[in-house]
Amino acid sequence: MLQHLHPSQILRLLTINRVLIRHGLDDVVLTLRLFRPVRFVRYMAPWNWFRKVPYGRGERIRRALEDLGPIFIKFGQMVSTRRDLLPDDIAAELARLQDRVPPFPNEQARAIVERALGRPVESLFARFEATPMASASIAQVHGAVLHDGRQVVVKVVRPGIEKAIRRDVELMYVIAELAERYWPEGRRLRPVEVVAEYEQTLLDELDLMREAANASQIRRNFEGSPLLYMPEVHWDYCRQDVMVMERIHGIPVSDVAALRARGVDLRLLAERGVEIFFTQVFRHNFFHADMHPGNIFIDVTDPADPSYIAVDFGIVGTLSPADQRYLAENFYAFFNRDYARVAELHVESGWVPPDVRVAELEGAIRTVCEPIFEKPLKDISFGHVLVRLFQTARRFNMEVQPQLVLLEKTLLNIEGMGRDLYPDLDLWKTARPFIQRWMDEQVGARALVRGLRRNLPFILEKAPDVPGLLHEALRQQTLADERQALQQAQLRRLQGEIRDANRRTVFAVLGSALMIAAVLLVSRVPGMPGLLGMPWPAWGLGGLGLALLLAALWRRAPLEKA
Repeated sequence: MLQHLHPSQILRLLTINRVLIRHGLDDVVLTLRLFRPVRFVRYMAPWNWFRKVPYGRGERIRRALEDLGPIFIKFGQMVSTRRDLLPDDIAAELARLQDRVPPFPNEQARAIVERALGRPVESLFARFEATPMASASIAQVHGAVLHDGRQVVVKVVRPGIEKAIRRDVELMYVIAELAERYWPEGRRLRPVEVVAEYEQTLLDELDLMREAANASQIRRNFEGSPLLYMPEVHWDYCRQDVMVMERIHGIPVSDVAALRARGVDLRLLAERGVEIFFTQVFRHNFFHADMHPGNIFIDVTDPADPSYIAVDFGIVGTLSPADQRYLAENFYAFFNRDYARVAELHVESGWVPPDVRVAELEGAIRTVCEPIFEKPLKDISFGHVLVRLFQTARRFNMEVQPQLVLLEKTLLNIEGMGRDLYPDLDLWKTARPFIQRWMDEQVGARALVRGLRRNLPFILEKAPDVPGLLHEALRQQTLADERQALQQAQLRRLQGEIRDANRRTVFAVLGSALMIAAVLLVSRVPGMPGLLGMPWPAWGLGGLGLALLLAALWRRAPLEKA
């Protein structure tokens, strides 16, 4: 595996090892089964004799990832949502990772824009701000003004980032394959799949045309809604590595003091955040999956009627109809404290083995969930609940569900924002009516009407063909009935032939046996009275045998004639 690495990748791997050692993580690495035979090296190294690391393993891992650069920082951010993979202390530290990256020069940004759009910056924009508004691992954002006076932001992909991503992701694959081979939990937690998922997420973020399409879809979904405002995308200025969209103005959702100073209704704002989440997941089935505080702003034009503004749409999530319905039914049963139904749904979905005892799983889920009911959000930690649920899932051999990772990440972001905005929010009271309405729409009369409305054009298009289709269906059914009757008649005839053939065989065998017995009687019992030199018993046996043979031939004749 290691022999296939490029020399530059080997140097990078050595750099990673140096960073791990500097943060005291060599002891973590040496706990892997692969390196246990050489653990003594750690104790022989002089720098380990008097070294004392003043912070725990979670903080050590976070600091190491920050030193390794933006690709590893983003990986840590993603893995922090996988509570099924990590201990609680490590997950909490990774969630603190901040994607703060030094900006690249303005001249490079202008060159990328001009190369992508084929025109000088001066002809594209009336003003292009040299100092970036924000700089992250994948791209940075500059303010600008179009020649018609509209304020916009210009997002530019960081130069050389794709090469850096592929270099570091290749090393992550090497580490993941080693972990899967030598780590006891490796096969169940599938680290190679985790890295593959991360790679796909990064490559998707590199395509700003994809992000622009995501933004347009969410904007269309919430058009006219008082809940969420999405900036307008200026498609004429969008390319794979450049995106231009409307510049928004609002207060960051994390600046609760400023929101209070403006008199914003924080309870309404928190409730609307929950409604936005459930609307995107269950009604639109297309949700913003990177809703950390840096990407969410508040429009306080009317403090009594505040609305959210979202930016950065590189990561979005969708669910299959089966997963969507499964989650809705789980939420509904959960809100009603119907833990038996929750356990049944886990078995029905195939996420736990079918031989699991439902009553035992029900008890385990009740133990985790019951203590959090009727508590305000400030007293609930979804992170802790998820950890306990994943521990329960591991106990019952529940398979990891990669398609729900983005949903878990979004839910944790919503929890954090809700706790900051209005800690006394009753999450269950807010969410339960929405889930109830969604369930009614899926299985009730509304679902029937909606289905008819959705399929009405197809029904009207096919309506003229219905009489002909019915006639053809009836004709095909008649032909099928006739074929079935003919097949049954042929089957009965074949069964009769088999019975007759069996009888002929029996008669022929018996007849032949009797005639052989007659011959043996003549040769073995000479001098017995009879006719024409044959004793009477021989005549009797031979005659009966002949009669049986003739009967066999007589039964065969009608069949051959037929």
